[in-house]
Amino acid sequence: MKFALKSVAAGAMMMAAFGAFAQKGETVKIAHIDPFSGPFANVGTNQLKSWQFVADRLGGPKSSSGVKFEIIPFDNKGSPQESLNALKAAIDQGIRYVTQGNGSGAALAISDAVAKHNERNPGKEVVYINYAAVDPALTNEKCSYWHFRLDADTTMKMEALTTYMKDNQKVKNVFLLNQNYSHGQQVAKYFKEGIARKRPDVKIVGDDLHPLGQVKDFAPYVAKIKQAGADTVVTGNWGQDMTLFIKAMNDAGLKMPIYAYYAGVSGTPTALAAGGEMDVSQIAISHSNYTGDLGNLRKEFKAKFNDDYYTFQTYNGIALLNAGMTAAKSTDPVKVAAAMSGISFKGFNGDATMRKTDHQLQQHLFVSKWTKSTAKDPYSEENTGYNFAPVKALEPYVASTPTSCQMKKPG
Repeated sequence: MKFALKSVAAGAMMMAAFGAFAQKGETVKIAHIDPFSGPFANVGTNQLKSWQFVADRLGGPKSSSGVKFEIIPFDNKGSPQESLNALKAAIDQGIRYVTQGNGSGAALAISDAVAKHNERNPGKEVVYINYAAVDPALTNEKCSYWHFRLDADTTMKMEALTTYMKDNQKVKNVFLLNQNYSHGQQVAKYFKEGIARKRPDVKIVGDDLHPLGQVKDFAPYVAKIKQAGADTVVTGNWGQDMTLFIKAMNDAGLKMPIYAYYAGVSGTPTALAAGGEMDVSQIAISHSNYTGDLGNLRKEFKAKFNDDYYTFQTYNGIALLNAGMTAAKSTDPVKVAAAMSGISFKGFNGDATMRKTDHQLQQHLFVSKWTKSTAKDPYSEENTGYNFAPVKALEPYVASTPTSCQMKKPG
């Protein structure tokens, strides 16, 4: 009897092991749709390398799923329409997983198209991993079962940022400068709402929106900031628009606290370093100075590409897919989506949970400050001798915001 029980137990263990690695050795292709040409090409190219680097490092036989991930780039030139063309091309090639992040307009177009494709083509479903588009609508009124967001959305970041800013009594007159599309509009909107609740004495002395990726000289905007009597700037700008804004601030000799979303993105750290001791705070899911495995990963990336690994969402993207495929014991997008909905896994910044109600990742956030590299915080962004050192860590519940998502589940 004991032998029989042992045999049954051994058989069950073997079946479990076989099930867990039923997909071992498979290669899963991921279509990466982002701008690799145009004004934001430097950002897109860095992030493509990031996806490919992390896929190689976290995928394959050593991973929990045993799956190898292959990242296939599709240039959307920053356009929602080009994103749809790229999505169609990827689907026509049989690719069932898609990732994109630069631009909420493109993200909304992809999410809607994926949902419609899946409804019309049962058996050929596609999963969309959104790693950086932060429009709250994507996990609220326009949420989709097939969409999973890895970054904190605008409301989450702004809840954390205004919670941090409210205690700084030097913040009195704020100028808002943002890109004129959904993300920039929402940064301004949610800042005004959040600061009004927490510091009603703070005045908004300027609120400017500028064309996305088209402004070559931000000097007129810097002049407006100065004329408005601002003592603080809040901006969600990224890429070329952030880099050129910082350059214009330096050229004008205007040193003023800046609270930003994307000050660590390609090109901007070099512009910040040219200004010397600039007072810049960043709200993000990460910071510059990690130790352990992630610290080693950043060192390896810099040694390989002479570039900075800063899009940590790519790490969580591969970690999420590994966890989902391991739980599903499959690479089938339908089974993997079901497994990822509500799953908890170990992300780069601690435990993370993909909230089941809206597929918005719940995770830690950090406020970090631009500072000279030190023995404690040694990383050097873009080899400048500066980095974004963490000054405040926020538990997931601090920045978590409610959702209005009424998710339509398949079947």
